[in-house]
Amino acid sequence: MPTTTAAPQTGAMSIPEAQASLPPSSEGELDRHLADLRAHADEWALLPIRDKIKLLWKLRRATDRAAGAWVTAASQAKGLAVGDPLRGEEWSSGPWAMLNYLGPLEKTLRAAERGQLESLVKGRTRTRPDGQVVARVMPDGLYDQLLFSGFAVDVWMQPGVTEQTLPETMATFYSEKKPTGKVAVVLGAGNIASIAPLDVLYKLYAEGQVVLLKLNPVNEYLAPIFEQVFADFIRAGYVRLAAGGAAVGEYLTRHDEVDEIHVTGSASTHDAIVYGTGAEGKKRKAADTPAIDKRVTSELGGVSPIVVVPGPWTAADLQFQAEHVATQKTHNAGFNCIASQVLVLPEAWDQKDAFLDAVRLALRDAAGRQPYYPGACDRTDALRAAYPSAETLGPEGTMTLIPDVPAHRETSGNGAGAGAPEYAFTTEFFSSALAVTSLPGADAAAYLDAAVDFCNERLAGTLGMSILIHPKTIAELGDRFEDALARLKYGTIGVNAWSGVGFLIAQAAWGAYPGHERTDIQSGTGVVHNALLFDEAQKTVVKAPFAPFPRSILAGELHT
Repeated sequence: MPTTTAAPQTGAMSIPEAQASLPPSSEGELDRHLADLRAHADEWALLPIRDKIKLLWKLRRATDRAAGAWVTAASQAKGLAVGDPLRGEEWSSGPWAMLNYLGPLEKTLRAAERGQLESLVKGRTRTRPDGQVVARVMPDGLYDQLLFSGFAVDVWMQPGVTEQTLPETMATFYSEKKPTGKVAVVLGAGNIASIAPLDVLYKLYAEGQVVLLKLNPVNEYLAPIFEQVFADFIRAGYVRLAAGGAAVGEYLTRHDEVDEIHVTGSASTHDAIVYGTGAEGKKRKAADTPAIDKRVTSELGGVSPIVVVPGPWTAADLQFQAEHVATQKTHNAGFNCIASQVLVLPEAWDQKDAFLDAVRLALRDAAGRQPYYPGACDRTDALRAAYPSAETLGPEGTMTLIPDVPAHRETSGNGAGAGAPEYAFTTEFFSSALAVTSLPGADAAAYLDAAVDFCNERLAGTLGMSILIHPKTIAELGDRFEDALARLKYGTIGVNAWSGVGFLIAQAAWGAYPGHERTDIQSGTGVVHNALLFDEAQKTVVKAPFAPFPRSILAGELHT
């Protein structure tokens, strides 16, 4: 598996003057924050579950009160005017994602308090022929059935877990008789507004740790809102907030009072934390001698593919799924660790050209987005230099489509300007750009096998991927389709769904496929969200309808 190459993040930010970055927290302020957290770490670890739930109730009310200001601030920062329908993205990936997490988490906590965790998975598990246990975690009640009609979400467990032992791997922190408190630092993401607070909640409730959240300079404007949301946790000494750039992050990650670190970012950021920077950092990484003695969990993105499987697609299917592809690329202007980057098409599919034309049209007609994230223009320039065939699409030329990246051409070098296809397969674009490649295959089964190998072996990262496949093709493939899912080494797999949907599913485990070595971290290690608090999750599989109702009935799907 190639190593993810982080593109340089330089260039001017587009955040309005009214929302300029906060002054960085001083070392003295950080010392006081960490001392306060240390003084309350054992108290939080030992706090009865019922009291932890009461704080969740207060957080729910505080989030509700702050939701409007939260969305307004994020929308202004991203150049979304009042009345712009794209502000809906800030609702769904901001306060709604936060609120949607609290109910399932509370349900798990109550089951842990009663000593009845098995009730959460009773009748909802199965064992594959290879012995792997799969738990159906969604839908879970009428709300899910209505909001996510036709969706199903499974969490696949790591080898060794059985249906009988699964409850023993859930909410294990709460099985400790007298847990010791720990202090964690969460280095927040700058793109999606709910990432940082959800990461804080996971450290608090899944791992029993008090948290200092250092906000990313890109969205430090959310600090007053998060102070309101976590006000009761802050008053109790369980949460603190800090601001600043790399210097503040380095001070925190090397501080003696910090026990654990969670970071959302790039592989290069992870390596800088673990090994340091410059020549000394490279030397330490080569020898695997970390500069810090702390557990580091991470969510680091990568190169996410969309695999299109040939089948009996109608003209309406082509258009609908082309628009689906466009949404996977254009959401948040492409500034997502899970943004789909490589569209994998079947070489011999007689509808390949028609589908690519439909994707091109969907990208061209998509609403324009401001490239608000630092370095976006530089990354786009590097990409277009690497691929002279790149097409500029969309309003004001904000979209880039590379329609002809060879899947297996071997050349030397991966750098921008080298013209090497590996650039698209090893470098996370983190911009509004989509590469297209094609794979051979005599039929759907042979093509899908080739696509699994390609994604596992040629693309950097393991955070998530998507498969677009007609339900009749799934039926024809039979067990071979689920075997393909089993072979895919991704933390979240979306079947007829963007894998990013898994981010919004509270019960889903969100993170890289497990097993990455520290020296080749890929998309990271550990999970977050995961409201059922599985300790041994391997991957999440999100299944969605191929076609909207009522056309779905013709495709053999029943949903409304």
